[in-house]
Amino acid sequence: MDEEPKEPEKEIKEERVIEELDETEMLKKQVKEEQEKYLRSLADLENTRKRMQKEKYDTTRFAVENVIAEFLAPLDNFENALSFIHQASAETQNWAKGFEMILTQFKEILSSHKVTPFSSEGQTFDPYLHEVLELEETEKYEAGTIIQEFLKGYKCGERILRPARVKVAKAAIKGEEEKSEKQNTKGE
Repeated sequence: MDEEPKEPEKEIKEERVIEELDETEMLKKQVKEEQEKYLRSLADLENTRKRMQKEKYDTTRFAVENVIAEFLAPLDNFENALSFIHQASAETQNWAKGFEMILTQFKEILSSHKVTPFSSEGQTFDPYLHEVLELEETEKYEAGTIIQEFLKGYKCGERILRPARVKVAKAAIKGEEEKSEKQNTKGE
């Protein structure tokens, strides 16, 4: 009779071991799930931090670019005024040399912020880079070619701070005969 009670005890112990193994597996699974949640949360936090840094950088960059864009008009006026210096008296020309140095410093500051003027004359019109102020009929230039630049355009990297203001060639009406024919038909 002693042997019979031992066997149920053994079965009970085996069941406990099996239960403990199942519980251990379940706990391991829970731990793994919690670790995955923790790692996802860390990744989300890192992504949020990076996104906020980028937004802050972009906001600051756009603010600086907007302020710089406001200085472009006075800078143009400064350049225009200095372009007439050769017509001035010797004393005025001496003053102008100092202003040319100041203008050079302004241009260096713009350059340090990656602000550069772009040339438009002779280029094909691009609505993202240019603003048309005049159209001129001509056979000398291909239609859509920029004939004259009235105001320089500026870029900061790939972003346009100010489009160039230009005169663009358009195709001339074919021959003077067509013009006169139109006028003659109106007069009859």
